Amino acid sequence: MAGAPFSESADGALVAVRLTPKSSANAIRSIAQDADGSVHLKVTVTAVPENGKANAALLKLLAKTWKLPKTSLTLASGATSRHKVVHVAGDPVDLCEMLENWRRTIE
Repeated sequence: MAGAPFSESADGALVAVRLTPKSSANAIRSIAQDADGSVHLKVTVTAVPENGKANAALLKLLAKTWKLPKTSLTLASGATSRHKVVHVAGDPVDLCEMLENWRRTIE
C-alpha cells in the first residue's frame, strides 16, 4: 500500500478516516486504500450518526489512542459523510513522526 493516511498541514496534521457508526466496538480496524489510491484509517464507533455523536466518539477514540488532548483534534471535513478528515493541532513534524511510529505498530 502506497502512502499514509495522514499528512502535514501548516499547523498540525490531517488524517483521512472512513468511519462506520453503530458498530459493536470503538476501534481503529485497519489502514485501507480506496480504488482511487487514497489511503485512510478504517474506524468503527458504537455511537449513532445523530447530532454529531459518532463524530465526537471518533475524536475521543483517536485522542485516547494517540494520547493527545481531545481539544487538539477537530473535524476538518466530512461532518455528514463516512469519509472524514481530522485535523490534529500541534507541531507538524512531531505529529507526523508520532503518527508514522504508531502506523508501524498496527501494520
